[in-house]
Amino acid sequence: MSRIPLGQDEAPTHVIAHLSDSHFLAGGAPLHGAIDTDRTFARALEQVEASGRPIDAIVLTGDIADLGEPEAYARIRGMVEPVAERIGAEVVWVMGNHDERTPFRAGLLQAGRAPGSGEDPVDYAVDVAGLRIVALDSTDGGYHHGRLDETQLDWLAGVLDDAPEHGAVIALHHPPLATPLPVMEVLELQHRDAFARVIAGAGDRVRGILAGHMHYGSSGVFAGAPVSVAAATAYTMDLSAPARELVGVDAGQAFALVEVRPTGLISATVPIGRPTRVSGFDGEFLDRLEALAPAERIELFSRKR
Repeated sequence: MSRIPLGQDEAPTHVIAHLSDSHFLAGGAPLHGAIDTDRTFARALEQVEASGRPIDAIVLTGDIADLGEPEAYARIRGMVEPVAERIGAEVVWVMGNHDERTPFRAGLLQAGRAPGSGEDPVDYAVDVAGLRIVALDSTDGGYHHGRLDETQLDWLAGVLDDAPEHGAVIALHHPPLATPLPVMEVLELQHRDAFARVIAGAGDRVRGILAGHMHYGSSGVFAGAPVSVAAATAYTMDLSAPARELVGVDAGQAFALVEVRPTGLISATVPIGRPTRVSGFDGEFLDRLEALAPAERIELFSRKR
């Protein structure tokens, strides 16, 4: 499905469905004894597919399984891959601090996709119609904070250096951004300066950075690159809670639809659920707009009636 631009900007080159922090448990056990992670995640996939948008990739930025259990990986893969096949999207799985590298590799990745074994970082790149999506393992074994070692950053620099026509998007679990939650500062991506040098050195070849981990949606700029952090599908952090408390809630779950453009990323948050429709326009109205000249579109849709 091609898109006719109705404004001043060119259509995106790629669209990514960005999901994060599913935290599946073996046997579908409720997370924290209360959260039905499967139901919310399944609804997110339904919304991705029902949108009818031309999704090029489904990127899942870590904490796929809460305890790194093989059955949890098998179950979520069984949910994602049929949807990806139906819509023609590539699937990119990214390690999170709750994941475990050996079962993650065995349960989610195609043979040979990510070199290494055991506790080697799960780093790899996938080219999708001229866009390179880089899965970067920011986990530090046995800890919840993030780190990137020198070998990984050297590899990343090389992967970015020969990025294809539409550049690269980097996907990692720990966002290289500040957080308004003081406790979460302990669990941030450490030593970001070296990562920043690699990003800055790649210039506009880096279209943007996708991340998760925080359990709330946010955005920012890091070393000149736009950053989009997807809210969790499992549960979210209540940013309106008392300033010195960290409160997770069964509300606000969301994913992001990310448009990749030559100038960077445009990321839109999509709440997960079945909301009541109160207004809107259908496809026939969009057909009418697309058939008009720009000035006529403004008269039809912009002029106050």
